[in-house]
Amino acid sequence: MTTTSKSSAKRGLPKTTKSATKSTAHVAEPVTEIDTSTTPAGITAEPSVVETLSPVVVSNELGKKELFELVVARSGMKKKDVKPVVEAMLAVLGDAFAEQREMNLQPLGKMKVQRGKELPDGRALVLKLRQKSARLNAAPSVPTAAE
Repeated sequence: MTTTSKSSAKRGLPKTTKSATKSTAHVAEPVTEIDTSTTPAGITAEPSVVETLSPVVVSNELGKKELFELVVARSGMKKKDVKPVVEAMLAVLGDAFAEQREMNLQPLGKMKVQRGKELPDGRALVLKLRQKSARLNAAPSVPTAAE
């Protein structure tokens, strides 16, 4: 027998009285073994042990040391010969950026300073770089000793 009271009628829910019968809850038996005979072979995962951890690259920033190594590898010259040339080139590029000059340096591309902002510890520049897709990653031919 169900009756409704004022508080439950406001919510639109019927209120049951204490004379309702109690139901017994069914408790599931614990599983001790799983039958995998009907599982296809491709679905079951084989456990594997990872012996070495692979390094996670946080940034793909190119530093001076790596730049020297790449120039040495691409040019075939010695590091002691490459280092002063690359250092001088970086200094010239820095001066050109400070003067906000437009640069056309193929195969790197055409660079232009869009805007700049003076900061307490230096200057922030926003550059526009346009590269021709046919020349990307193309190594210039290096003359050999035979040529």
